[in-house]
Amino acid sequence: MSAPPRAGEGGSGTLFVVATPIGNLSDLSARAAEALRAAGVVVAEDTRRTRTLLAHLGIRPPELLSLPAFDEEARLGRVVDRLAAGIDVALVTDAGTPGVSDPGARVVSAAWDAGSRVVPVPGPSAALAALSASGLPADRFLFAGFLPRKGGARAEALRGLAGVRATLVLFEAGNRVADTLRDLAGALGDRPAAVARELTKVHEEIARGRLRALAERFANEVRGEVTLVVAGASEEARPEPEEAVEVEIDRRLRAGEAPVEVARTVARARGIPRRDAYALVESLRGRRR
Repeated sequence: MSAPPRAGEGGSGTLFVVATPIGNLSDLSARAAEALRAAGVVVAEDTRRTRTLLAHLGIRPPELLSLPAFDEEARLGRVVDRLAAGIDVALVTDAGTPGVSDPGARVVSAAWDAGSRVVPVPGPSAALAALSASGLPADRFLFAGFLPRKGGARAEALRGLAGVRATLVLFEAGNRVADTLRDLAGALGDRPAAVARELTKVHEEIARGRLRALAERFANEVRGEVTLVVAGASEEARPEPEEAVEVEIDRRLRAGEAPVEVARTVARARGIPRRDAYALVESLRGRRR
């Protein structure tokens, strides 16, 4: 097998966007291993995690740079400088594909802007693995990443997903899986779904069922990140939320959302005047005092 090209067009280095295993190191492709061996610089989300992978392959790159999500923008210059010097760069994240709910998109964009060649080296994907094993339609799907954690942003995101007819794929942290499944059921209806956890690892688990039943099954905190696959909206008109408006308001207040924000999001989602929603909020708050 021939080695990957060493330089991009116009003397610039090439940026290889390399997908890495999501759990099982044996899933790394031979082509990905070649790209990592040939690179003059490996850019990693977490250098400690990447060193473990490189040690498994017996690779000691000439240079290993850190690119954490919280500081990606500030560190772009170093990567662009290496590419401009004609050095090939391999971009990786802790697991999966750079830029897909992980750092990397800004680096790729900067490489394009600098005139460098960008080469994808595809491989393991939690989203595609879960989708393929879910048994839900995979001809059309929407990858939604992580939902906002709370408040109006979360409610807005859920409303935006309710009418999507394609299968939905989301990521979630183990300690928030049950809440997210319940919120999905409240906003979308009790749809068929699958929960995939520890994909490709020793304790891999994939469970199918409806959203509410899955919420009960995973009521206790689970480890690691989880991939959720949810059936898309039916051909019929978008269903009204199954949750009564009073139940939704009470749930949101108990979760610590501000009363004004609860009234605003409920009014928008239910199509009722905001003053009426606020009156309901105040009424329920009064009962709880």
